[in-house]
Amino acid sequence: MATTDEELYPRKILGYMEGFLVSKTLFTACELGVFELLNESWMSASQLAQVLNTSEDGTERLLSACVGLELLTAHTNPDGAVLYSNTEMSSVFLTKSSPKSLYHSIEYSSRTIYLCWHYLTDAVRDGKNQYEKAFGVNSKDLFEALYRSDEEMVKFMQLMNSIWNICGRDVVTAFNLSPFKCICDLGGCSGALAKQCVSAYPESTVTIFDLPKVVKTSRQHFGSDQDERISFCEGDFFKDALPQADLYILARILHDWTDQRSVELLVKIYQSCRQGGGVLLVESLLHEDNSGPLTAQLYSLNMLVQTEGRERKGSDYRRLLTAAGFTHVQIHTTGKIYDAILACK
Repeated sequence: MATTDEELYPRKILGYMEGFLVSKTLFTACELGVFELLNESWMSASQLAQVLNTSEDGTERLLSACVGLELLTAHTNPDGAVLYSNTEMSSVFLTKSSPKSLYHSIEYSSRTIYLCWHYLTDAVRDGKNQYEKAFGVNSKDLFEALYRSDEEMVKFMQLMNSIWNICGRDVVTAFNLSPFKCICDLGGCSGALAKQCVSAYPESTVTIFDLPKVVKTSRQHFGSDQDERISFCEGDFFKDALPQADLYILARILHDWTDQRSVELLVKIYQSCRQGGGVLLVESLLHEDNSGPLTAQLYSLNMLVQTEGRERKGSDYRRLLTAAGFTHVQIHTTGKIYDAILACK
């Protein structure tokens, strides 16, 4: 018998309602180190509980839920003991040592973003970010709030590393950037996207322009494997002169800011950009009719609780770029999380 809408709708709504249970299960398993241990060998709930210093009952329930989420696999020994191990997905994306690990992204979501989302109702009412309520810090200076401690700065940089290790090549190869030999990545953090650039375009060099304390932290925590084609320059892209370049990259930058601040920055880039040069924007684009994609719609809510900005449509970015003087705006939707926009001077 076919399922009627009357039967389907409550299931759908309950699924939405219970989404946070899924997130928190993933967060907890990562935080406890479940996937690290089960990447090495099969273990029972009692063995894992002993290593993690957790209750056997609670551990068994967590492992069972992870099996249901296809994060773990289980089999029963001849003696009746249930043993658990990672699925391939968890070994690739949830262990710290994997080159494609999303562990730090999950950690940041759990300990920072999740706390801000507790105040989503207030954010919708007030129309502003909720750092003060979530963390007790003044958010007048957005990045002072975002980088409110050295530990928080490192966590954010690890988040960006995990994102660009997976998504970076797609966006830097969305267009042929080989004509741009001198590239400046504004707000480039530790250089994860810059590494993707020089990997895709070996003859190019990339200067990462970021706040002095970000550059210092990058060198301390992420500098051991720096490529000689990648360098750092300290400064505030709103206040200080920008390094001259053929191409400027703004990856997940403009979505932090209002239209007015975005145009202000784009004008500054246009004035610094060499003739024939350009700017590459990397953002999660909304459909022109605002019907999706859901990921971008949810990211836009996240911008509300965390920043001054929003996710935008391709036409919105075209308008901002044109207002700053750029022409020949090309928009490339990758079909993945992040899209690319290239505009030339």
